[in-house]
Amino acid sequence: QLPKDEHILRFLRARDFHLEKAREMLCQSLAWRKQYQVDSILQSWRPPALLEEYYTGGWHHQDRDHGRPLYILRLGQMDTKGLVKALGEEALLRHVLSINEEGQKRCEENTSAFGRPITSWTCLVDLEGLNMRHLWRPGVKALLRIIEVVEDNYPETLGRLLIVRAPRVFPVLWTLVSPFINDNTRQKFLIYSGNNYQGPGGLVDYVDREVIPDFLGGECMCTVPEGGLVPKSLYQREEEAESSDHIRLWTETIYHSASLPRGAPHEIAVEILEGESVITWDFDILKGDVVFSLFHSKRAPEAGQQEGQAASGSAAGDSSQLIERSWVLGVDYSLVESPLVCREGESIQGSHVTRWPGFYILQWKMHSPLPSSSSSLPRVDDVLASLQGSSHRCKLIYYYEVLASKDFRGSMSSLESCTSGFSQLSGATTSSSHSQSSSHLSR
Repeated sequence: QLPKDEHILRFLRARDFHLEKAREMLCQSLAWRKQYQVDSILQSWRPPALLEEYYTGGWHHQDRDHGRPLYILRLGQMDTKGLVKALGEEALLRHVLSINEEGQKRCEENTSAFGRPITSWTCLVDLEGLNMRHLWRPGVKALLRIIEVVEDNYPETLGRLLIVRAPRVFPVLWTLVSPFINDNTRQKFLIYSGNNYQGPGGLVDYVDREVIPDFLGGECMCTVPEGGLVPKSLYQREEEAESSDHIRLWTETIYHSASLPRGAPHEIAVEILEGESVITWDFDILKGDVVFSLFHSKRAPEAGQQEGQAASGSAAGDSSQLIERSWVLGVDYSLVESPLVCREGESIQGSHVTRWPGFYILQWKMHSPLPSSSSSLPRVDDVLASLQGSSHRCKLIYYYEVLASKDFRGSMSSLESCTSGFSQLSGATTSSSHSQSSSHLSR
């Protein structure tokens, strides 16, 4: 379809009325709309039933004064990881495109209803429930792609973005996504932590009280779905060969893979020369359940099995055992992180501030549940696991990095300045790095 005047005007504004830049942006967008048949998406796109049940967003009246259509997204309640695994990135992208097309349609309707030009809409994002699960790597990757597509093809359609109940983890997410958001768009963001959105200066300044949803203390019963966890039984299944190819593309170059047979852990040794450094890690459990631990030893692991060679060996999927069988826990080495049971499909991120120089050993091993102490009878899960024997392997991909303490604190301090209203939240987020020995584990 040929663009209307208001459509062209949005691209001019997005490029500060630089004619050549606006023309190039508009032409690329028109070609994209034709390629993906976006003009007919409202007629052709029907969200899957799963998306209608678990996608926590919907249109809700209009904002105050401007008459902009109001869209509510309960992002903190949405299982982004489950939706990506169950539907794929493309389905989520097409759904977001349909929302943007619907937003433009509603702007035209409100223009007629109010008798004045309305070219943008307001978005209210509730982040209650947001946690490290939402920072799952493929989910963040999908979010960044969606932001890029919307920025390129729907410029100047967002009038205001109201973010409420932002939790401690929000500065981390903001640091990841803000570089991909246009400066003009970022100026439209208003961020409220805790209950600061209530009262004067809060939502009532932008949304009429009778329109504010009931779950935010308003008077309106909101029909936006509450979401919840997508059952793993609905996740898309892939053939083993396709899965391997996918993992290989996904990990690119910085992630290593490991395959853990029963009784043979995978271990990485990191040598720390100064007392206080920070070891960070990020890993995904692809198959089976795994126990992750962190140890410290003054003794060097067996020659030829230290950090570099262990990492290169892991890239081929082989396990590497560094802690010698003759070593005694509490004498030759000590536990500095309590064992963490990691379930299949989970993503784990964490960090540890070291106290002593020496060798820190990251260990992953297959989880073998202990028999119940209340009964001498074996559990069904234990029997099945033992029947599988040595053929059963756990699989994971992982990445680790060592940072100087000052660099780590500097990067955490940068989170505090990502937005002026987040000093208290950022302080809570970074408090663990201020102690002499502290750690952080998250799923």
